[in-house]
Amino acid sequence: MRRLVFLIFGIIFGFALSRVGASDYNLIFAMFTGENFKLALVIITAILTAALVMRILALIGNRGLKGEQIVVNKKPLNKHTVYGGIIFGVGWAISGACPGTVLAQVGEGKILGLFTMLGLIAGTYMYALIAQKNPNMK
Repeated sequence: MRRLVFLIFGIIFGFALSRVGASDYNLIFAMFTGENFKLALVIITAILTAALVMRILALIGNRGLKGEQIVVNKKPLNKHTVYGGIIFGVGWAISGACPGTVLAQVGEGKILGLFTMLGLIAGTYMYALIAQKNPNMK
């Protein structure tokens, strides 16, 4: 049952991404070139909404629906974070997709989204291999 709920929310999220144009390469390109800030406003709205919800959770004691403690650990900023952010941004600008939007692109039948998804899988696998050998990356 829980997986079905996750699937339904994923479909709703993918539909929302598609409707606001987050899976449209041209709109993403326009955002990165400063021609159209519609998508940037959507992202800012999502960040502000998440910040508000996190603040509300903190005020009520960081408890989940079942009363369990919610803990959000801060991650240190280091060179690996910076390199990862650069790679992520360049990949997003080139492919026109981030991890959420690539699934929306695949759902829309955009064939190039499959290549981006394969790149995500390969990058995750390479990170796991490198992180095993370098515990400071985790």
